[in-house]
Amino acid sequence: MPLDSRRAPDLGDGTFLNPVLPGDRPDPSVLRVGDRFYLTYSSFDASPGLTVWSSPDLVNWTFVTCALAEPHSTVFAPDLVEHAGRYFIYFPYIPSAWSDSIRTPEIWVVHADSPEGPWSEPVFTGVAGAIDPGHIVGEDGERYLFLSGIRRCRLSADGLRAVTEPEYVYDGWRYPEEWVTEAYALEGPKLFRRGDWFYLVSAVGGTGGPPTGHMVIVARSRSIDGPWENAPANPIARTWSADEAWWSRGHATLVDVGDDSWWMISHGYENGFRTLGRQALLEPIEWSEDGWPHAAADDLGAPIRKPIEGSAPVAIPAPSDDFGAPAWGERWVFDNPARDELTRVRLEEGLVLRGKGRGPADSSPLTTWSMDRGYEVEVEVEVRDASAGGLLLYFDDRLFYGMGWDGTAMQSYAGGIRTHWPEPAEPGAVIQLRLRNDHHIVTGWHRRPGEEWTRHGVRYDTSGAHSATINDLKSLRPALFASGDGEVVFRRFRYRPLDGGE
Repeated sequence: MPLDSRRAPDLGDGTFLNPVLPGDRPDPSVLRVGDRFYLTYSSFDASPGLTVWSSPDLVNWTFVTCALAEPHSTVFAPDLVEHAGRYFIYFPYIPSAWSDSIRTPEIWVVHADSPEGPWSEPVFTGVAGAIDPGHIVGEDGERYLFLSGIRRCRLSADGLRAVTEPEYVYDGWRYPEEWVTEAYALEGPKLFRRGDWFYLVSAVGGTGGPPTGHMVIVARSRSIDGPWENAPANPIARTWSADEAWWSRGHATLVDVGDDSWWMISHGYENGFRTLGRQALLEPIEWSEDGWPHAAADDLGAPIRKPIEGSAPVAIPAPSDDFGAPAWGERWVFDNPARDELTRVRLEEGLVLRGKGRGPADSSPLTTWSMDRGYEVEVEVEVRDASAGGLLLYFDDRLFYGMGWDGTAMQSYAGGIRTHWPEPAEPGAVIQLRLRNDHHIVTGWHRRPGEEWTRHGVRYDTSGAHSATINDLKSLRPALFASGDGEVVFRRFRYRPLDGGE
Protein backbone atom coordinates (compact mmCIF):
# COMPACT_ATOMS: atom_id res chain seq x y z
CA MET A 1 0.00 0.00 0.00
CA PRO A 2 1.48 3.41 -0.90
CA LEU A 3 2.16 5.77 1.95
CA ASP A 4 -0.36 8.57 2.32
CA SER A 5 1.44 11.82 1.49
CA ARG A 6 -0.42 13.70 4.21
CA ARG A 7 1.20 11.49 6.84
CA ALA A 8 4.45 10.67 5.00
CA PRO A 9 5.96 14.07 4.17
CA ASP A 10 9.01 12.48 2.47
CA LEU A 11 8.06 12.37 -1.21
CA GLY A 12 10.80 9.83 -1.99
CA ASP A 13 12.49 11.99 -4.64
CA GLY A 14 14.79 13.96 -2.33
CA THR A 15 12.06 16.45 -1.41
CA PHE A 16 9.45 16.70 1.32
CA LEU A 17 6.13 18.39 1.83
CA ASN A 18 5.08 20.21 4.99
CA PRO A 19 3.97 19.42 7.61
CA VAL A 20 6.78 17.10 8.65
CA LEU A 21 4.82 16.06 11.73
CA PRO A 22 1.09 16.34 10.96
CA GLY A 23 -1.56 16.89 13.56
CA ASP A 24 -1.42 19.21 16.55
CA ARG A 25 2.31 19.60 17.45
CA PRO A 26 2.56 23.14 18.85
CA ASP A 27 5.71 24.92 20.04
CA PRO A 28 8.19 22.31 18.76
CA SER A 29 11.62 22.05 20.34
CA VAL A 30 14.32 20.11 18.47
CA LEU A 31 17.67 18.71 19.58
CA ARG A 32 20.42 17.12 17.49
CA VAL A 33 22.15 14.14 19.13
CA GLY A 34 24.90 12.76 16.86
CA ASP A 35 23.22 11.73 13.63
CA ARG A 36 19.68 11.79 15.03
CA PHE A 37 17.21 14.48 15.98
CA TYR A 38 14.69 14.52 18.81
CA LEU A 39 11.58 16.65 19.12
CA THR A 40 8.95 17.40 21.72
CA TYR A 41 6.14 19.96 21.88
CA SER A 42 3.42 21.42 24.10
CA SER A 43 1.07 18.76 25.42
CA PHE A 44 -1.38 21.14 27.14
CA ASP A 45 -4.07 19.08 28.94
CA ALA A 46 -2.93 15.65 27.73
CA SER A 47 -1.83 12.71 29.85
CA PRO A 48 0.71 11.32 29.31
CA GLY A 49 2.48 14.51 28.24
CA LEU A 50 5.65 15.75 26.51
CA THR A 51 5.66 13.26 23.64
CA VAL A 52 9.18 12.63 22.29
CA TRP A 53 9.84 11.79 18.61
CA SER A 54 13.03 10.82 16.76
CA SER A 55 14.21 11.37 13.18
CA PRO A 56 17.33 10.74 11.05
CA ASP A 57 16.63 13.72 8.78
CA LEU A 58 14.11 16.15 10.36
CA VAL A 59 11.50 14.88 7.88
CA ASN A 60 10.64 11.31 8.90
CA TRP A 61 9.60 11.09 12.55
CA THR A 62 8.86 8.09 14.76
CA PHE A 63 7.44 8.02 18.26
CA VAL A 64 9.90 7.27 21.08
CA THR A 65 8.32 7.86 24.48
CA CYS A 66 6.52 10.32 26.72
CA ALA A 67 8.61 12.25 29.21
CA LEU A 68 5.75 13.15 31.54
CA ALA A 69 3.67 10.21 32.71
CA GLU A 70 1.19 12.11 34.89
CA PRO A 71 1.18 15.88 34.40
CA HIS A 72 0.34 18.01 37.44
CA SER A 73 -1.43 20.60 35.28
CA THR A 74 -1.50 22.12 31.78
CA VAL A 75 1.87 21.93 29.98
CA PHE A 76 3.01 24.79 27.74
CA ALA A 77 6.02 25.24 25.46
CA PRO A 78 9.05 23.06 26.39
CA ASP A 79 12.77 23.22 25.60
CA LEU A 80 14.60 19.94 24.94
CA VAL A 81 18.35 20.30 25.60
CA GLU A 82 21.55 18.38 26.33
CA HIS A 83 24.21 19.37 28.84
CA ALA A 84 27.32 17.35 29.81
CA GLY A 85 25.83 14.16 28.40
CA ARG A 86 22.53 14.51 30.22
CA TYR A 87 19.17 15.49 28.73
CA PHE A 88 16.65 17.96 30.09
CA ILE A 89 13.18 19.14 29.13
CA TYR A 90 12.30 22.47 30.73
CA PHE A 91 8.61 23.27 30.57
CA PRO A 92 5.92 25.44 32.20
CA TYR A 93 3.01 24.17 34.21
CA ILE A 94 0.16 26.67 34.14
CA PRO A 95 -3.07 26.68 36.18
CA SER A 96 -5.91 24.58 34.79
CA ALA A 97 -9.53 23.85 35.62
CA TRP A 98 -8.82 20.13 36.11
CA SER A 99 -5.98 20.51 38.64
CA ASP A 100 -5.57 22.59 41.80
CA SER A 101 -1.87 21.79 42.27
CA ILE A 102 -0.56 24.75 40.22
CA ARG A 103 -1.74 28.24 41.22
CA THR A 104 0.56 30.35 39.04
CA PRO A 105 2.73 29.53 36.00
CA GLU A 106 5.85 27.64 37.12
CA ILE A 107 8.93 26.28 35.34
CA TRP A 108 9.62 22.57 35.91
CA VAL A 109 12.17 20.13 34.47
CA VAL A 110 12.52 16.43 33.76
CA HIS A 111 15.91 14.82 33.03
CA ALA A 112 17.31 11.56 31.64
CA ASP A 113 20.51 9.81 30.54
CA SER A 114 19.05 9.45 27.04
CA PRO A 115 16.39 11.36 25.09
CA GLU A 116 14.63 8.02 24.77
CA GLY A 117 14.26 7.88 28.55
CA PRO A 118 13.39 6.84 31.10
CA TRP A 119 12.70 10.38 32.24
CA SER A 120 12.72 11.50 35.86
CA GLU A 121 9.79 12.74 37.87
CA PRO A 122 9.27 16.47 37.29
CA VAL A 123 11.27 18.87 39.46
CA PHE A 124 10.21 22.45 40.27
CA THR A 125 13.03 24.86 39.40
CA GLY A 126 11.77 27.55 41.76
CA VAL A 127 10.81 29.89 38.90
CA ALA A 128 7.23 31.17 39.13
CA GLY A 129 5.25 33.66 37.07
CA ALA A 130 6.86 32.73 33.74
CA ILE A 131 6.38 30.46 30.73
CA ASP A 132 8.41 29.32 27.71
CA PRO A 133 11.86 28.44 29.13
CA GLY A 134 14.90 28.40 26.85
CA HIS A 135 18.21 26.92 28.09
CA ILE A 136 21.70 28.11 27.19
CA VAL A 137 25.25 27.88 28.59
CA GLY A 138 27.00 31.24 28.72
CA GLU A 139 30.60 32.09 27.90
CA ASP A 140 31.16 31.91 31.66
CA GLY A 141 30.22 28.21 31.68
CA GLU A 142 27.10 28.89 33.76
CA ARG A 143 23.66 27.58 32.83
CA TYR A 144 20.80 29.99 32.21
CA LEU A 145 17.09 29.92 31.48
CA PHE A 146 15.56 32.63 29.34
CA LEU A 147 11.84 33.13 29.91
CA SER A 148 8.85 34.87 28.39
CA GLY A 149 9.26 38.56 28.56
CA ILE A 150 12.28 38.21 27.87
CA ARG A 151 13.74 37.52 31.32
CA ARG A 152 16.69 35.45 32.46
CA CYS A 153 17.77 33.53 35.54
CA ARG A 154 20.87 31.49 36.31
CA LEU A 155 20.59 27.79 37.10
CA SER A 156 22.46 25.53 39.48
CA ALA A 157 25.19 23.35 37.99
CA ASP A 158 22.85 20.36 37.86
CA GLY A 159 20.25 22.44 36.01
CA LEU A 160 17.44 21.61 38.43
CA ARG A 161 16.90 24.90 40.24
CA ALA A 162 17.21 28.62 39.70
CA VAL A 163 19.82 30.39 41.82
CA THR A 164 18.93 33.95 40.78
CA GLU A 165 15.64 35.78 40.35
CA PRO A 166 14.44 36.39 36.78
CA GLU A 167 15.46 39.78 35.39
CA TYR A 168 14.54 41.49 32.15
CA VAL A 169 17.35 41.30 29.59
CA TYR A 170 15.74 41.91 26.17
CA ASP A 171 12.88 44.15 25.03
CA GLY A 172 12.21 42.44 21.74
CA TRP A 173 11.75 43.84 18.25
CA ARG A 174 8.71 46.00 17.50
CA TYR A 175 6.82 45.46 14.29
CA PRO A 176 4.88 48.30 12.60
CA GLU A 177 1.66 49.25 14.36
CA GLU A 178 -0.40 48.70 11.20
CA TRP A 179 0.47 45.01 11.01
CA VAL A 180 -2.53 42.82 11.83
CA THR A 181 -1.60 40.66 14.82
CA GLU A 182 -3.25 39.21 17.92
CA ALA A 183 -0.99 40.85 20.52
CA TYR A 184 2.69 41.70 20.90
CA ALA A 185 3.35 38.72 23.26
CA LEU A 186 7.16 38.39 23.35
CA GLU A 187 7.65 34.68 24.08
CA GLY A 188 9.22 31.36 23.11
CA PRO A 189 12.94 32.18 23.52
CA LYS A 190 15.27 29.58 21.99
CA LEU A 191 19.04 30.15 22.14
CA PHE A 192 22.12 28.76 20.42
CA ARG A 193 25.75 29.67 19.67
CA ARG A 194 27.28 30.04 16.21
CA GLY A 195 30.83 31.28 15.99
CA ASP A 196 31.38 34.14 18.40
CA TRP A 197 27.69 34.98 18.67
CA PHE A 198 24.81 33.98 20.90
CA TYR A 199 21.52 34.00 18.99
CA LEU A 200 18.15 34.55 20.63
CA VAL A 201 15.15 33.39 18.58
CA SER A 202 11.76 34.59 19.85
CA ALA A 203 8.13 34.83 18.80
CA VAL A 204 5.93 37.93 18.74
CA GLY A 205 2.48 38.75 17.41
CA GLY A 206 0.45 36.18 19.31
CA THR A 207 0.18 32.47 18.57
CA GLY A 208 -3.50 32.56 17.56
CA GLY A 209 -5.81 35.26 16.27
CA PRO A 210 -5.32 36.63 12.74
CA PRO A 211 -3.42 34.43 10.24
CA THR A 212 -0.72 37.14 9.92
CA GLY A 213 -0.12 37.47 13.66
CA HIS A 214 2.62 35.09 14.75
CA MET A 215 6.21 35.59 13.55
CA VAL A 216 9.85 34.68 14.25
CA ILE A 217 12.39 37.32 15.27
CA VAL A 218 16.13 37.07 15.99
CA ALA A 219 18.61 39.02 18.09
CA ARG A 220 22.27 38.33 18.84
CA SER A 221 25.02 39.24 21.29
CA ARG A 222 28.66 38.35 21.84
CA SER A 223 27.89 37.79 25.52
CA ILE A 224 25.11 36.04 27.37
CA ASP A 225 24.81 39.31 29.29
CA GLY A 226 24.00 41.30 26.14
CA PRO A 227 23.43 43.84 24.79
CA TRP A 228 21.13 42.14 22.26
CA GLU A 229 21.12 43.50 18.72
CA ASN A 230 18.02 42.88 16.59
CA ALA A 231 18.34 41.40 13.12
CA PRO A 232 18.03 44.15 10.50
CA ALA A 233 15.67 41.93 8.44
CA ASN A 234 13.29 40.95 11.27
CA PRO A 235 11.01 39.08 11.21
CA ILE A 236 12.97 36.21 9.68
CA ALA A 237 9.71 34.28 9.11
CA ARG A 238 6.07 35.35 9.05
CA THR A 239 2.77 34.65 7.34
CA TRP A 240 2.42 37.82 5.27
CA SER A 241 -0.97 37.05 3.71
CA ALA A 242 -3.97 34.84 4.46
CA ASP A 243 -3.53 33.50 0.91
CA GLU A 244 -0.42 31.54 2.01
CA ALA A 245 -0.50 27.80 2.69
CA TRP A 246 0.44 28.14 6.38
CA TRP A 247 -0.91 30.64 8.89
CA SER A 248 0.46 31.98 12.20
CA ARG A 249 3.99 30.69 11.61
CA GLY A 250 6.14 31.02 14.68
CA HIS A 251 7.69 29.61 17.84
CA ALA A 252 10.78 28.30 16.08
CA THR A 253 13.88 26.26 16.86
CA LEU A 254 16.97 26.57 14.63
CA VAL A 255 19.17 23.50 14.36
CA ASP A 256 22.50 22.76 12.64
CA VAL A 257 22.25 19.48 10.71
CA GLY A 258 26.01 19.41 10.00
CA ASP A 259 28.55 21.34 7.91
CA ASP A 260 26.88 24.58 9.09
CA SER A 261 23.66 23.68 7.25
CA TRP A 262 20.84 25.14 9.31
CA TRP A 263 17.11 24.41 9.35
CA MET A 264 14.17 25.76 11.27
CA ILE A 265 11.23 23.89 12.77
CA SER A 266 8.24 26.00 13.71
CA HIS A 267 4.50 25.54 13.90
CA GLY A 268 1.61 26.84 11.84
CA TYR A 269 -2.04 26.37 11.01
CA GLU A 270 -2.90 24.97 7.60
CA ASN A 271 -4.87 27.49 5.55
CA GLY A 272 -8.55 26.71 6.06
CA PHE A 273 -7.86 23.87 8.51
CA ARG A 274 -7.16 25.44 11.87
CA THR A 275 -9.19 22.56 13.28
CA LEU A 276 -6.09 20.34 12.85
CA GLY A 277 -4.12 22.55 15.24
CA ARG A 278 -0.60 23.91 14.84
CA GLN A 279 1.44 21.44 12.80
CA ALA A 280 5.23 21.08 12.67
CA LEU A 281 6.84 22.90 9.72
CA LEU A 282 10.41 22.57 8.41
CA GLU A 283 12.28 25.07 6.23
CA PRO A 284 15.89 25.88 5.32
CA ILE A 285 17.85 28.72 6.91
CA GLU A 286 20.41 30.77 5.01
CA TRP A 287 23.02 33.05 6.54
CA SER A 288 23.93 36.53 5.36
CA GLU A 289 27.55 37.55 4.96
CA ASP A 290 27.35 39.51 8.19
CA GLY A 291 26.00 36.52 10.12
CA TRP A 292 22.22 36.85 10.23
CA PRO A 293 19.82 33.94 9.60
CA HIS A 294 16.75 34.17 7.41
CA ALA A 295 14.16 31.67 6.22
CA ALA A 296 14.96 30.85 2.62
CA ALA A 297 11.84 29.03 1.35
CA ASP A 298 9.50 31.07 -0.82
CA ASP A 299 6.53 28.74 -0.39
CA LEU A 300 6.08 26.36 2.55
CA GLY A 301 3.24 24.70 0.65
CA ALA A 302 5.56 23.49 -2.14
CA PRO A 303 8.06 20.59 -2.14
CA ILE A 304 11.37 21.48 -0.45
CA ARG A 305 14.74 19.74 -0.80
CA LYS A 306 15.41 17.48 2.21
CA PRO A 307 18.10 18.45 4.73
CA ILE A 308 19.68 14.98 4.66
CA GLU A 309 19.50 12.38 1.90
CA GLY A 310 19.30 8.64 2.21
CA SER A 311 16.53 7.79 4.65
CA ALA A 312 13.44 5.93 3.47
CA PRO A 313 10.01 7.60 3.72
CA VAL A 314 8.20 6.83 6.96
CA ALA A 315 4.50 7.43 7.57
CA ILE A 316 3.19 8.57 10.91
CA PRO A 317 0.98 5.59 11.78
CA ALA A 318 -2.75 6.14 11.58
CA PRO A 319 -4.24 5.84 15.06
CA SER A 320 -6.21 2.68 14.26
CA ASP A 321 -6.07 0.34 17.26
CA ASP A 322 -7.27 -3.13 18.23
CA PHE A 323 -6.21 -2.32 21.80
CA GLY A 324 -3.87 -5.24 22.21
CA ALA A 325 -1.34 -2.85 23.70
CA PRO A 326 -2.44 0.77 23.22
CA ALA A 327 0.33 3.21 22.36
CA TRP A 328 -0.07 5.75 25.14
CA GLY A 329 1.20 9.10 23.97
CA GLU A 330 1.75 8.05 20.38
CA ARG A 331 -1.94 7.42 19.69
CA TRP A 332 -3.94 7.95 22.87
CA VAL A 333 -3.91 10.58 25.60
CA PHE A 334 -6.43 11.58 28.23
CA ASP A 335 -7.78 15.13 28.14
CA ASN A 336 -8.26 17.04 31.41
CA PRO A 337 -6.83 14.10 33.37
CA ALA A 338 -6.76 13.23 37.03
CA ARG A 339 -3.37 12.10 38.31
CA ASP A 340 -4.49 8.44 38.33
CA GLU A 341 -6.40 8.50 35.04
CA LEU A 342 -4.68 5.41 33.63
CA THR A 343 -6.14 3.29 36.45
CA ARG A 344 -9.50 3.64 34.69
CA VAL A 345 -8.17 1.44 31.88
CA ARG A 346 -7.62 -2.28 31.58
CA LEU A 347 -7.15 -4.50 28.52
CA GLU A 348 -9.61 -7.35 28.24
CA GLU A 349 -10.56 -8.30 24.66
CA GLY A 350 -10.60 -4.61 23.95
CA LEU A 351 -10.03 -1.44 25.92
CA VAL A 352 -12.18 -1.37 29.06
CA LEU A 353 -12.66 2.18 30.33
CA ARG A 354 -14.30 2.87 33.66
CA GLY A 355 -16.92 5.59 33.50
CA LYS A 356 -16.31 9.09 34.83
CA GLY A 357 -18.60 12.10 35.04
CA ARG A 358 -22.04 12.53 33.52
CA GLY A 359 -21.12 13.00 29.87
CA PRO A 360 -18.31 13.92 27.47
CA ALA A 361 -17.51 17.27 29.13
CA ASP A 362 -16.42 15.86 32.49
CA SER A 363 -15.37 12.34 31.44
CA SER A 364 -11.68 12.99 30.62
CA PRO A 365 -12.05 11.31 27.22
CA LEU A 366 -9.29 9.44 25.42
CA THR A 367 -8.26 11.46 22.39
CA THR A 368 -6.02 10.82 19.40
CA TRP A 369 -4.65 12.99 16.61
CA SER A 370 -6.43 13.95 13.41
CA MET A 371 -3.86 14.37 10.65
CA ASP A 372 -5.91 14.83 7.49
CA ARG A 373 -8.34 17.31 5.99
CA GLY A 374 -10.77 14.45 5.57
CA TYR A 375 -10.93 11.26 7.59
CA GLU A 376 -13.29 8.63 8.95
CA VAL A 377 -13.22 6.98 12.39
CA GLU A 378 -15.27 4.10 13.73
CA VAL A 379 -15.33 1.92 16.84
CA GLU A 380 -17.37 -0.80 18.49
CA VAL A 381 -18.85 0.16 21.86
CA GLU A 382 -20.14 -2.18 24.55
CA VAL A 383 -21.75 -0.61 27.62
CA ARG A 384 -21.80 -2.42 30.96
CA ASP A 385 -23.83 -1.61 34.07
CA ALA A 386 -24.89 2.02 34.46
CA SER A 387 -22.58 3.52 31.84
CA ALA A 388 -22.61 5.38 28.57
CA GLY A 389 -19.88 5.54 25.97
CA GLY A 390 -19.33 6.96 22.56
CA LEU A 391 -17.33 8.38 19.70
CA LEU A 392 -16.62 12.08 19.39
CA LEU A 393 -14.78 14.72 17.50
CA TYR A 394 -13.54 16.59 20.54
CA PHE A 395 -11.91 20.01 20.82
CA ASP A 396 -12.17 20.54 24.56
CA ASP A 397 -14.68 20.11 27.36
CA ARG A 398 -16.71 23.02 25.94
CA LEU A 399 -16.81 21.95 22.29
CA PHE A 400 -17.39 18.48 20.82
CA TYR A 401 -19.55 16.60 18.32
CA GLY A 402 -20.66 12.98 18.04
CA MET A 403 -22.70 10.18 19.52
CA GLY A 404 -23.09 8.39 22.84
CA TRP A 405 -24.82 5.14 23.73
CA ASP A 406 -26.19 3.82 27.03
CA GLY A 407 -27.67 0.54 25.79
CA THR A 408 -31.15 1.99 25.43
CA ALA A 409 -30.97 5.35 23.67
CA MET A 410 -28.51 7.36 21.64
CA GLN A 411 -27.28 10.75 22.78
CA SER A 412 -26.33 13.25 20.08
CA TYR A 413 -23.81 16.02 20.74
CA ALA A 414 -23.01 19.17 18.82
CA GLY A 415 -21.35 22.42 19.83
CA GLY A 416 -20.42 20.93 23.20
CA ILE A 417 -23.98 20.19 24.32
CA ARG A 418 -26.45 17.33 24.07
CA THR A 419 -28.90 18.14 21.30
CA HIS A 420 -32.64 17.52 21.13
CA TRP A 421 -32.24 15.09 18.22
CA PRO A 422 -33.88 11.70 19.11
CA GLU A 423 -31.74 9.41 16.96
CA PRO A 424 -33.54 6.01 16.80
CA ALA A 425 -31.50 2.90 17.56
CA GLU A 426 -32.53 -0.53 18.80
CA PRO A 427 -31.65 -1.24 22.45
CA GLY A 428 -28.65 -3.48 23.11
CA ALA A 429 -25.30 -3.46 24.88
CA VAL A 430 -23.16 -3.42 21.72
CA ILE A 431 -23.25 -0.81 18.96
CA GLN A 432 -20.83 0.31 16.26
CA LEU A 433 -20.36 4.03 15.62
CA ARG A 434 -18.79 5.89 12.72
CA LEU A 435 -17.97 9.56 12.16
CA ARG A 436 -16.76 11.02 8.87
CA ASN A 437 -15.17 14.45 8.85
CA ASP A 438 -15.09 15.43 5.17
CA HIS A 439 -13.39 18.83 5.04
CA HIS A 440 -15.32 20.02 8.12
CA ILE A 441 -18.67 18.41 7.25
CA VAL A 442 -19.32 15.65 9.79
CA THR A 443 -21.68 12.75 9.20
CA GLY A 444 -22.43 9.96 11.66
CA TRP A 445 -23.65 6.35 11.35
CA HIS A 446 -24.53 3.54 13.73
CA ARG A 447 -25.35 -0.14 13.41
CA ARG A 448 -25.61 -3.45 15.21
CA PRO A 449 -22.57 -5.65 14.45
CA GLY A 450 -23.03 -7.33 11.08
CA GLU A 451 -25.98 -5.17 10.03
CA GLU A 452 -26.23 -2.25 7.61
CA TRP A 453 -25.14 1.21 8.67
CA THR A 454 -27.86 3.74 9.52
CA ARG A 455 -26.95 7.36 8.89
CA HIS A 456 -27.42 9.79 11.74
CA GLY A 457 -30.19 12.24 10.94
CA VAL A 458 -28.11 15.38 11.47
CA ARG A 459 -24.84 16.57 9.92
CA TYR A 460 -22.53 19.10 11.53
CA ASP A 461 -20.24 21.83 10.18
CA THR A 462 -17.09 21.91 12.33
CA SER A 463 -15.15 24.54 10.38
CA GLY A 464 -15.34 26.91 13.37
CA ALA A 465 -14.02 24.39 15.91
CA HIS A 466 -10.63 25.99 16.42
CA SER A 467 -8.64 28.26 18.69
CA ALA A 468 -9.70 31.55 17.12
CA THR A 469 -13.36 30.96 18.01
CA ILE A 470 -13.11 29.28 21.42
CA ASN A 471 -9.85 30.77 22.75
CA ASP A 472 -8.20 27.45 23.56
CA LEU A 473 -5.00 26.40 21.77
CA LYS A 474 -6.07 22.86 20.90
CA SER A 475 -7.36 20.90 17.91
CA LEU A 476 -10.41 18.88 16.89
CA ARG A 477 -9.53 15.23 17.58
CA PRO A 478 -11.25 11.83 17.47
CA ALA A 479 -12.11 10.74 21.01
CA LEU A 480 -13.64 7.92 23.03
CA PHE A 481 -15.57 8.65 26.21
CA ALA A 482 -17.06 6.62 29.03
CA SER A 483 -19.34 8.19 31.63
CA GLY A 484 -21.48 6.96 34.49
CA ASP A 485 -20.82 4.33 37.16
CA GLY A 486 -20.12 1.30 34.97
CA GLU A 487 -17.61 0.37 32.29
CA VAL A 488 -17.43 0.71 28.52
CA VAL A 489 -15.51 -1.66 26.25
CA PHE A 490 -14.06 -0.28 23.00
CA ARG A 491 -12.94 -2.57 20.19
CA ARG A 492 -11.53 -2.18 16.67
CA PHE A 493 -10.97 1.57 16.49
CA ARG A 494 -10.24 2.59 12.89
CA TYR A 495 -8.94 5.84 11.40
CA ARG A 496 -9.00 6.14 7.62
CA PRO A 497 -7.91 9.18 5.58
CA LEU A 498 -10.31 10.20 2.83
CA ASP A 499 -8.47 10.30 -0.50
CA GLY A 500 -5.17 11.14 1.13
CA GLY A 501 -6.82 13.98 3.00
CA GLU A 502 -6.74 16.21 -0.05
